[in-house]
Amino acid sequence: MVIKEINSKTFKVIKGKYRISNSKRKLQLDMIHKYLEDSYWCKNIPKSMLRKSIKGSVCFGVYHKKQQVGFARVVTDKATFGYLADVFILPEYQGKGLGKWLIETIMDYKEFRYFRSWSLATRDAHDLYKKFGFKSLKTPEMHMRKVLFTAY
Repeated sequence: MVIKEINSKTFKVIKGKYRISNSKRKLQLDMIHKYLEDSYWCKNIPKSMLRKSIKGSVCFGVYHKKQQVGFARVVTDKATFGYLADVFILPEYQGKGLGKWLIETIMDYKEFRYFRSWSLATRDAHDLYKKFGFKSLKTPEMHMRKVLFTAY
């Protein structure tokens, strides 16, 4: 694996034919939107809402040649916590270890190394996240959530 730092905030990680970059300029919004508007967690999300969510997050794209094949974003104060969101690898690229590599890259990102906590929500990827220390809430009575809707 090769890590290339472009400047103090932008980098890319290369592994074989694939790369991960945190450059928002490289993100392929149409592909991300197409995937997310069909996802269970933000069904029918308007592209304008997606654009706004990307602007307010630290984002990571997974690329094969010039095509984006995966995505994740972290909602954070960049000091104490991170909320991992919108993580996906396109179906035709799944099973190659790209999701695991994406999470490894995010967890090792230098701005995130000293967070005191991470959180996420998933319906079907518990086994992946357990490999990185994520667990079900030990004290769910301490956590609250307000959900207004899950589809746009």
